[in-house]
Amino acid sequence: MASDELQMIIDAFRSRPNMADLSIEEQRAQMEADLTQFQLPTDVRCEPVDAGGVPAEWITTPGVNTERVICYLRGGGYVLGSISTHRELASRLSRAASARVLILDYRLAPENPFPAAVDDSTAAYRWLLSVGAEPARLIIAGESAGGGLTVATLVALRDAGEPLPRAGICLSPWVDLECLGESMVTKAEIDPVATRDSVLMMAKAYLGNIDPRTPLASPLYADLTGLPPLLIQAGTAEVLFDDATRLADRARAAGVDVILEPWEDMIHMWHFFAAILPEGQQAIDRIGEFIRQHAQ
Repeated sequence: MASDELQMIIDAFRSRPNMADLSIEEQRAQMEADLTQFQLPTDVRCEPVDAGGVPAEWITTPGVNTERVICYLRGGGYVLGSISTHRELASRLSRAASARVLILDYRLAPENPFPAAVDDSTAAYRWLLSVGAEPARLIIAGESAGGGLTVATLVALRDAGEPLPRAGICLSPWVDLECLGESMVTKAEIDPVATRDSVLMMAKAYLGNIDPRTPLASPLYADLTGLPPLLIQAGTAEVLFDDATRLADRARAAGVDVILEPWEDMIHMWHFFAAILPEGQQAIDRIGEFIRQHAQ
C-alpha cells in the first residue's frame, strides 16, 4: 500500500495549473519551483566543470568511490530542467551508489532541437573517458526524457564504436515521442504529473519537423543490440508506464540484460520526493545497490 506522503504529493500536483496550459518559460519556472524545494545537505560538494563543451557539475558526497561515476542525464521533456533542479536527487544517488555524479546541463529545445541533446550527452561521455573514467565503472542514467536520452546515448556510442559504460539506468523513461503507449490513456486519470497533451507539446518542441520514430529521438525504435545491462524503474500510476515496459521488451528481444521494476502506485518522478516519500528513497537505494553490483 502506498504511503500517506504520496497522496500529499499528488494533491499538491493537482492544485497546480495544467502544464499544457503554460508557456515553456512558465513551465521551466514551475519545474524549478517544484524541484528545488528540498535543501541540499551541507556535506554535498558541487563542482562546476566544462565536460567537453557541455556545462556540467560534479556532485559528490563524503567517502564515495571516486572511480565509480554516474553520468546523469536529467529529464524535463527536452525543454525543461537544469542542474539546480537535479542537485538534490544527484546527491542521493551519489550517497546510495558511493559514486561521483556528473549532471549534464545539455541544451534545451526549442532553442536547440534534436539532436542537440544527443550531441551533448555523447560529447560529455567522451570527455569523461578522456579524463580517465573507466567504462567498467561508469554508468549512464536519467529520468523521463533523460531516460530516453540514456538509451539514445548508448545507441549513438555503440554505433560510433566507443567503449560502452558498464550499465544504463532508465527511470520512468520516455522513449516513444509519438506517445502511443496504452498507459497514455489508461493512466490519464491517475497520473498527476504528466498528460499526453503536455508530453506531445514537448515532443513537438524537441523534434520540429523530424520524424518522431527517428531512433535517436525515440529509442524505442532503435536497434538495441549490444547495449549494456539496463535497470528500468517506472511507476504503475504514470502515463509513461508502457514506455518502460515496451523498452524492456524491445531490449530483451535484442539480447540485452534487463531488469524492469514496476513500482506499485508510484507517479512520474517519484524519486525526486525522497526527502518526504519513503518509496522515493527506497527506489534510490535500489539504484545504488544495482550500481554497486555492476560498477565495482
